[in-house]
Amino acid sequence: MTDSVALIRTVELGTRMTVRRMIPGGYTDAVGYLRERNETECTVETRSGTVVIALEEVTAAKVVPPPPPRRAPRHPLLPPQG
Repeated sequence: MTDSVALIRTVELGTRMTVRRMIPGGYTDAVGYLRERNETECTVETRSGTVVIALEEVTAAKVVPPPPPRRAPRHPLLPPQG
């Protein structure tokens, strides 16, 4: 078992983390909240949906801080003229 898989198995569910896994042609990262895990896979909830990752594909994982707050628009929206 790698240190990354050990981390996934021991952190509290709901922890925000990044999980890197091997895919054909390279690697991809899932950044989000750890929602589920079992002996063979984990589920990470990302901004674009949930990702199920086989633990045997994991090459790196780490806990990351909460995302920064969304920035305000550069030009505030004006109320409708009427």
